[in-house]
Amino acid sequence: MELALVLPVVVVLMLVVVQVGNVVYHRVLVVHVAREVVRAASVSPLAPDAATVAARHGLDASRLEVDVGVPDPSGFVRAGVSYGVPTDVAVVGSLLPDVTVSAEAHMSVEWTRRESSLKPRRGRRRRW
Repeated sequence: MELALVLPVVVVLMLVVVQVGNVVYHRVLVVHVAREVVRAASVSPLAPDAATVAARHGLDASRLEVDVGVPDPSGFVRAGVSYGVPTDVAVVGSLLPDVTVSAEAHMSVEWTRRESSLKPRRGRRRRW
């Protein structure tokens, strides 16, 4: 009798854990996409294709929003990425709304506007 009462609660809790794990997994993917986009923007003034980056990481490009900023005066470029994670785990997914995860990354610019060939800036490399 106790098993019949407790089993549905345990199953629902396990499904919630699976859904939370799915959201965390997509959050990690979004962080990787933000880092890749900001890296591409830091070495070239041409904005990277968000659909290509999303497909490389297994994300749906229609749910992805990428915002690449122009380099600021201090020489850094910023990329913001947000992604709508569908809550599609059985039973629990229908009870929860879709979750939006986002990430932002900053990186130093390695090209200059004066260089028409878009080659990386020459000079000493700093070691951190």
